[in-house]
Amino acid sequence: MKLSKISILFVSFSLLVANVYQGYMLYTPGGGGGSNTTFYKDWQGNTINTWSHSNGPASMPYLLPSSDGGVENSLLYYPCRSNNPSMDTGGVGGKVVIYNWDGDILYTYNIDSNDYNHHHDIAVLPNGNFIVVAWERLYSSEWQALGRQSVNNNLNQMWMTAFFEIQPTLDGRTESIDNFDAVVWEWHIKDHLIQDVDPSLDNYGIISEHPELFDINCGSAGSNGGPGGQSNGDWIHVNALDYNEDLDQLVFSSRHQGEIFIIDHSTTTEEAASHSGGNSGKGGDFLYRWGGPNNYDRGNNADNILSAQHGVNWIPEGYPGAGNLILFNNEHSGNNAAVLEIVTPLQEDGSYELIGNQPYGPDSWTWIYNNNLSSPMQSGAFRLPNGNTFITEAADAQITEVTSSGQIVYSYSYPSNNAIIARASKYAPEFFDSPYMLGDVNGDETIDILDVVQAVNIVLGSMNPTPAADLNEDGIVNVLDVIQLINVIIGVN
Repeated sequence: MKLSKISILFVSFSLLVANVYQGYMLYTPGGGGGSNTTFYKDWQGNTINTWSHSNGPASMPYLLPSSDGGVENSLLYYPCRSNNPSMDTGGVGGKVVIYNWDGDILYTYNIDSNDYNHHHDIAVLPNGNFIVVAWERLYSSEWQALGRQSVNNNLNQMWMTAFFEIQPTLDGRTESIDNFDAVVWEWHIKDHLIQDVDPSLDNYGIISEHPELFDINCGSAGSNGGPGGQSNGDWIHVNALDYNEDLDQLVFSSRHQGEIFIIDHSTTTEEAASHSGGNSGKGGDFLYRWGGPNNYDRGNNADNILSAQHGVNWIPEGYPGAGNLILFNNEHSGNNAAVLEIVTPLQEDGSYELIGNQPYGPDSWTWIYNNNLSSPMQSGAFRLPNGNTFITEAADAQITEVTSSGQIVYSYSYPSNNAIIARASKYAPEFFDSPYMLGDVNGDETIDILDVVQAVNIVLGSMNPTPAADLNEDGIVNVLDVIQLINVIIGVN
């Protein structure tokens, strides 16, 4: 009877808290109304920390936890614009800066040269290395030697795609792609091309029989329609990159080609330039691709699901939909966007099922949210531990959190005209914390009534949530956790 009364008493507390995931939001407003400031805020909108930058963002920032525990020991990785980038179009960057919690610069890596220019995204690895997305310039003699027939820009050049894994030193130094000293792994799409027009070249073949390679004559290579009307040779236009530690694989999104791709990261640099080696045995060839099978002469128009998509990433282990991919499809239906979740045909050995001459599956998504979404640029979505999805519409600097049923539980717009937010992420409270004991909310290594008081304060919103208060480990702290904590104290199983 006492438990029943306690349950009734604390049910009212849960009504005060929406079904928003009580994590911490990280984002950097850019564009004409941006602030060149990265914000780290709690779920109630309180600013926990900020980092000021001399250059605007290229995409989104990332936090890496320290082995020492605690968010104050984490590192901020900030991909941003250089002062005079060698390439100038949407998402251009040029450098990556690493900060400590206090805003001190620990490392700067410049990748803005005659031949390479960082743009858009990076992937931060658990060991502290980061992988940079870069354009790689090829002049006419080079792209013609690979079988490309023509480019539609007056510069006679193609900017292809390369990835460089950088091992930072964190001693305040600045390094550059010009000397390659910090590069520990790299991948180039120019090593994984096929064409069906010139039999005299080594990469000649039947496109549909080689989905592991990309058709060099697929799509346009730049135009006169870039910012300010300038000509450029942008071809693949990768806009997002994510790393899966369990698989040791990378997924990336190509806006211009309307596809997402997965490659093997377990390779050496030499293997990544080949068609063998690594866990997959396929070197740097594509392990999987999805969204536009017409690019490799399979499927039909109905199978071309993606258009101008951004922000692809894996859903982490322990989250609803774990192992699936989630992305923001900017032109899902005309100017209307959608967030899509897909189940990849992953097999036990880390490969992806491909049947006969069919395109890679699935033939549709397993979850969609398309309620009044729209953005012609960047944008993205992340799954949260409680099953909600955290969505950014970049063009309007709009952040929304929705439940699996599509209910909006959180909405935020950055208060400045002409600002954009490329993507915002939300970190679980325990992402940065040292080991803790469930129920020991105040951290005194004893579970008693003082922990109940603090748990109630968290539910009421007067204290920030802590992972120790989430007794049922569902990603939120509410009345159910308070009841379970009381049961622990009074010895009820």
